[in-house]
Amino acid sequence: MIERPLDIVCIGRSSVDLYGEQVGGRLEDVQTFAKYVGGCPTNIAVGTARLGLKSGLITRVGDEQMGRFIVETLASEGVDTRGISVDPERLTALVILGIRDRETFPHIFYRPDCADMAITEEHIDPAYITSSKTVLISGTHLSQPGVEAASRRAIRIAREGGVKVAIDIDYRPVLWGLTGHSAGENRFVADAAITERLQSILPDADLIVGTEEEIHIAGGSEDTRTALEAIRTCSDGVIVLKRGALGCIVYDGAIPTDMENGISVTGKPVTVLNTLGAGDGFMSGFLRGWIAGEDFETCCRFANGAGALVVSRLGCAPAMPSWEELQAFLAGAPADGPELDHLHRATLRTRDWPKVRALAFDHRSQFEKLAERSGADADAVKRFKDLIADAFLEAAEGVDSAGVIIDSAYGERALHRLTGNAIWIARPVELPGSRPLRFESGANVGLELRHWPAEHAAKCLVSYHPDDAEVLRAEQEASLLQLYQACVATDRDLLVEVIPPEHMAQDAHTIPRSLNAIYDKGVFPDWWKLPPMRDEAAWRAAGDVIRARDPHCRGIVVLGLDAPVEDLVASFSAAKAEPLCRGFAVGRTVFWETAERWFSGTIGDQTARSEISRKYRALAEHW
Repeated sequence: MIERPLDIVCIGRSSVDLYGEQVGGRLEDVQTFAKYVGGCPTNIAVGTARLGLKSGLITRVGDEQMGRFIVETLASEGVDTRGISVDPERLTALVILGIRDRETFPHIFYRPDCADMAITEEHIDPAYITSSKTVLISGTHLSQPGVEAASRRAIRIAREGGVKVAIDIDYRPVLWGLTGHSAGENRFVADAAITERLQSILPDADLIVGTEEEIHIAGGSEDTRTALEAIRTCSDGVIVLKRGALGCIVYDGAIPTDMENGISVTGKPVTVLNTLGAGDGFMSGFLRGWIAGEDFETCCRFANGAGALVVSRLGCAPAMPSWEELQAFLAGAPADGPELDHLHRATLRTRDWPKVRALAFDHRSQFEKLAERSGADADAVKRFKDLIADAFLEAAEGVDSAGVIIDSAYGERALHRLTGNAIWIARPVELPGSRPLRFESGANVGLELRHWPAEHAAKCLVSYHPDDAEVLRAEQEASLLQLYQACVATDRDLLVEVIPPEHMAQDAHTIPRSLNAIYDKGVFPDWWKLPPMRDEAAWRAAGDVIRARDPHCRGIVVLGLDAPVEDLVASFSAAKAEPLCRGFAVGRTVFWETAERWFSGTIGDQTARSEISRKYRALAEHW
């Protein structure tokens, strides 16, 4: 057996999809758009990677921000990007899409002379093709001479190297120049020349997949059985007919007189939001089974399930399910239920943080009081937060998984400097000192989160005790649920910091009971930030609750509460006995004494930076 490190290499179009966020209106009236990667082969590369295959992609992108977005997104999804080349002259393709209703999905392809249509034979590396078990060819890339030649070269190399060939017919008449730009959603225009071109590559296909319209163009007939017979005449490959909500039929041999007598597997009913990307999800699921050697019924179940999950969501690539999510759906979890919503979010995080050692300087009310005592103004607070950021950057060079918690009220300049540097970043949303919980931006926290960079986690401190009065507890839990739903909608992490009020009795069960109560309300934070505890049993109790309620939680970070360093170090030792404790988020222990001296004029900027840098680094080393 030849050892092949990749399961599949996809070849073809790669674009940035701009999805209209207003559903039910004309594309002309859409006001805001969400940005995703797109293009049939690119979506399949993402979909198969999410389902556990080792996928790669051969395409071209522009030497600009959209091209870099595609490459970075694919890398974060686990797709091998070695086959992606940068075109210094052409722009990355764009597609603008809308959802008018459940049958109408207008979209405009911005692809004139785009980068992915500049793939040529020289971009097909034989070693890369033969490093894979399967190569996927997209029918769209037969529409122009250069990309057609590249696709045919990939097929020849695959056949000679014992690599299977899968063909997604992927028929878009507009991309063959058969319709006007406004008819991007049109799925079928008969054309004998296109049929001839498609049939010229089918003899080399091991797997051919298409909708009824795509089977019609490949077979040269609008009668489905006649078209299937024509495809079978020129190919011995497995033919898969996609039938949307009806499921699919596989033909592994002669086409039966009654075409329903193929290997037919029905789909699971779901509420359809958006059919765009359904075929790419289907293909990803089928390939997951086919490449692994599963029987056709199993391949079809994977395919139907993945396609169904995609149509129940907005977007193409971002809607592709994870392997765990697909299994839960096939086992009976509803597509629009909270279990799959959470699994989709939690199993598809694109960056892991095995450790977090964060400097927390999101304090607002404390700095306001310090500035007032010192006779300083708000600008002094901003300058000192800049100094903290300087100190952090100086120390963070040698600290693995360094992070910050920083506000925008006084730390906006520092926040902008730190963003985009692969640093763990969280930002506060709570109104300082509020109990019941209130949000600093007002009642609708979701509107605020829409303006944040995607890498920023929302941090929320809640003064919470499981024995709070029922009305108070219910109000705080409702606010946390609102925040959690806003984080889900904006695809960002949520860190919940739980601090019981000092005046209320506390024991080893207080924090675990608080966590359980918050989970009971349907809030599943990505992170918990918990007070320092010296008792290993207390940490284990908290960890046991999180493991039982949300095994996909990223973990716990330990807060400082202005504790002396020696007390924090002792709590670190206890916390590290609990595997879910990933690190710390400490602030005043590191910088408060320095801040008091700086605001009083006793020390200058350089001394303040040096002290904070040294203390943060020492705390990181203690962990």
